[in-house]
Amino acid sequence: MFLLFFLMLITYLDRITISVVGVRIKEAFHLSNSQFGWVLSSFVLAYALFEIPTGLMGDRLGQRTVLLRIVIWWSVFTILTGAVTGLTGLIAVRFLFGMGEAGSYPNSCGVISRWMPGYETSRGMSWLGMGAPAGAALAPLIVVPIAAAYGWRAPFFVNGILGLIWVFICWVWFRNHPREMKSISTEEKELIEKNRNYFKHDQPFAWKLVLRNKMLWALFASYFSIQWANYFLSAWLPTYLQEGKHFSEQQMKTTTSLVFSVGIAAAFLFGFISDWLIKKKGNAFARKSVALVSFTTMVLSVLISIVSGDRVWVTAGFVVADFSLVIIVLTCFSTCIDVGGDRTSTITGVMNFCGQSGAFIMSIIFGKLVDLTHSYETPQYVMLFVLIIGGSCWLGIDASKKVIIDPRDPHLIGVLENNLPILKS
Repeated sequence: MFLLFFLMLITYLDRITISVVGVRIKEAFHLSNSQFGWVLSSFVLAYALFEIPTGLMGDRLGQRTVLLRIVIWWSVFTILTGAVTGLTGLIAVRFLFGMGEAGSYPNSCGVISRWMPGYETSRGMSWLGMGAPAGAALAPLIVVPIAAAYGWRAPFFVNGILGLIWVFICWVWFRNHPREMKSISTEEKELIEKNRNYFKHDQPFAWKLVLRNKMLWALFASYFSIQWANYFLSAWLPTYLQEGKHFSEQQMKTTTSLVFSVGIAAAFLFGFISDWLIKKKGNAFARKSVALVSFTTMVLSVLISIVSGDRVWVTAGFVVADFSLVIIVLTCFSTCIDVGGDRTSTITGVMNFCGQSGAFIMSIIFGKLVDLTHSYETPQYVMLFVLIIGGSCWLGIDASKKVIIDPRDPHLIGVLENNLPILKS
């Protein structure tokens, strides 16, 4: 799980860097907010388009191969981001960067499905979840000093090298299944493989039945909404604080780091609280209650940040918002693992495609609305409306209902022997 932690840490360190130096890039290339929005959205568009293919690839070829390809690709284009000379090159490189990074979350969830007992799924997601805010929190602390000393291009070179180091460690040490690892005892291998959510069957993925599943569409719609907020925090927050709330670069650095730091605690607590709730009340109650409470808290905290003119309250609001956001995101991904079986990467890829589609829309309209209304608050009120709808979707989600029928279930042997569909509608 340490490998996944550092994978997400580097992912978000790379992703947040362009936002942290966003004001410097805008000044260097004389970009408007709308133009910078297209730079950010080019990454999200590619990331969304290639989520599903990369998720399918991970389920078929194994997550190890796909993750190695992902990190090599994005590391190269992270380095190339620091070499662009204008708006067109920046958009093109960020699009290719997004193409390469697509699939990192779906395939990480696939690793958890193969490597964690079902009753510890939330704890496995905690490791994944702690890496993302750790990278986001470190980004301002690392990037701002490097950019101040050597220019805005230098941080991209450093981040690319970190990614290639991760690739080497993964290639040497990691394997797709516990049984393939020599350093793990036989007893531990049997414990994991007997109790994990992953199982293997040979039937093709039934797309029609998946697309007719109302519960999955509610999950996808909820994730669509939360990615609006996620992309605001990860892509627009530094610019918003400096230009919308008139923070200095140093104040922005401190605030942004603090906002993302609490996500580490949120991810850590999520694992223990969710697994405890599942043991007490079951998957359905645990996932739904955690999501509904977190959505409500997030809407209220973002509202406080919007209306407040005090830097302390603005910071506090975004701190609570990011805490809630991390829990919601991990709940969504954990639900995919709960219901997905050996198609976890594919189902997660579909969900993340929907989420990144929301982020793509957000990345474009945020800058456009700011330029049209001369207000950074207007797009945030739109975001609040979307979040309220997304939270309401959880009323129709039941994480105890398997989308994939587990052939290990003795009650379903007759279903499988008669070659009935393995996917529930």
